[in-house]
Amino acid sequence: MNTALIPPGGQVVCVGETMAALTPDPSEPLEGADRLRLAVAGAESNVAMYLADHGIPAVWLSAVGDDPLGRRVLTAVASAGVDVSHVRIDPHRPTGLMVKNPGPDGTRVHYYRSGSAASALGPELLDREPVTRARMLHFSGITPALSTSCRALMDRALELAAARRPYAVSFDVNHRAALWPADVAAPVLRRLANEADIVFVGLDEAQGLWGSGLTAEEVRGLLLCPRVVVVKDGARTATAFTSDGATTVPALRTRVVEPVGAGDAFAAGFLTGVLRGDTLTRALRLGHITAASALQVTADHGPLPPPQETARLLGLREEEWRSLTGR
Repeated sequence: MNTALIPPGGQVVCVGETMAALTPDPSEPLEGADRLRLAVAGAESNVAMYLADHGIPAVWLSAVGDDPLGRRVLTAVASAGVDVSHVRIDPHRPTGLMVKNPGPDGTRVHYYRSGSAASALGPELLDREPVTRARMLHFSGITPALSTSCRALMDRALELAAARRPYAVSFDVNHRAALWPADVAAPVLRRLANEADIVFVGLDEAQGLWGSGLTAEEVRGLLLCPRVVVVKDGARTATAFTSDGATTVPALRTRVVEPVGAGDAFAAGFLTGVLRGDTLTRALRLGHITAASALQVTADHGPLPPPQETARLLGLREEEWRSLTGR
């Protein structure tokens, strides 16, 4: 893929909230759980951690409370090789919290993040390091749902036309229905996505936001401005649309332990391929490989396969790859 419009050098800066996360252990409905496991969860820091796993210098930029949960978050993200030195420690606001509730129809998430440290982030964040030296900024649609100041941060990051920005912008739509009403989220997320350079969106997510019968091609029709739009069709395929057309790669067959975090992992894998100058096919494959790492663990961040196995998968002929997908 042509990376000429992505500035060379510099780091990828992932901006957004990461929370402490409580999950029943073993996995069962929350009402009957006797034990909860403490971990951390955040879409943007997940992307940063997987980028670091792939050898891409990554920074996580956010705020946490001056509390034990905030220190737990910082330790967990830093342990993956991510630079957390620019995260603000807020003495007045707490670290956000989420609680997972597994059930027969999937896992529901309950948020306790109103008034959190990260909800106070604002556009002034963009005026200092590490943003001023960034190669790429990565955001998700969770951030504009958190507060007025967080939405202003997103607007400021995207206010310059793509050709005039000093960094490329990656945006994962990542709609969280529990955070804001659909009639507000739908137009805001579409506008923000159309102002980014690289966009990730699930087909079911796009159908829920912008029209129940949408096809992947019609999603691209709604998002004509980004240079790359990646539409993920669940466990089936992912398609990258550019000005040259569409490239589709089926997903690997994978045993699913917990689906949360797989989308972030996919985004990190795809972005790694783009930043390395790989073809779209290889970038999509790396997205699927990385997503499989998240699907096979209960945590949002799982271990990548050995580098030689990743290299082998990336080098497969198309029919060999398809034999691993069931497509």
